[in-house]
Amino acid sequence: MKNLILTTVFTCLSLVFTMQYAHSAEMAKKDTATFAAGCFWCVEAQFLQLEGVSKVISGYTGGHMANPTYKAVGTGKTGHAEAISIVYDPEVITYDELLEAFFVAHDPTQLNRQGNDVGTQYRSAIFYHSAAQKEKAEYYINKLDKENIYPKKIVTELAPMKKFYVAEDYHQNYYNLNKEQGYCRYVITPKLEKFQKIFKDKLKEGK
Repeated sequence: MKNLILTTVFTCLSLVFTMQYAHSAEMAKKDTATFAAGCFWCVEAQFLQLEGVSKVISGYTGGHMANPTYKAVGTGKTGHAEAISIVYDPEVITYDELLEAFFVAHDPTQLNRQGNDVGTQYRSAIFYHSAAQKEKAEYYINKLDKENIYPKKIVTELAPMKKFYVAEDYHQNYYNLNKEQGYCRYVITPKLEKFQKIFKDKLKEGK
């Protein structure tokens, strides 16, 4: 029920925002969004399902260490979050719709964790690439809080995109290549199935 309400609210808010900012410059053919929402294996698998998303890259951002490794980020001392860089066609899927998927894909009220994954590397964050992305993210966070969609306040970090470090090769497309692995079967698959039901009208053909 909460997800249905969230989706309905986003549809309404998106229409309002689009009307308010219809004078904005047209977006380029391809654009990029960068989100952190817990373990990047799971979030990557979710966003790869969406029509209009051409590429999802797992990596690290938001910290102070150059060229971080998975092991280093896992210590929680680099300042980096596990994140995904999403390349998408705004004529097929809008940034508003990606934000909707972001807020459904994880619990944005959990501070520095997602479920049993604990640490600042698993924090909820939106790394904006433009003033327009920042404005939209702020708009939706404020509206979702005002509508009390979640039982607690959203703690999603909002920060400018600086340097994105691509994660090691074995992290890319992790779920699709390791579906029988324990974490994939018992953590990612249930979340992915729920995500697919909510966004059934926005999935790529065959998903």
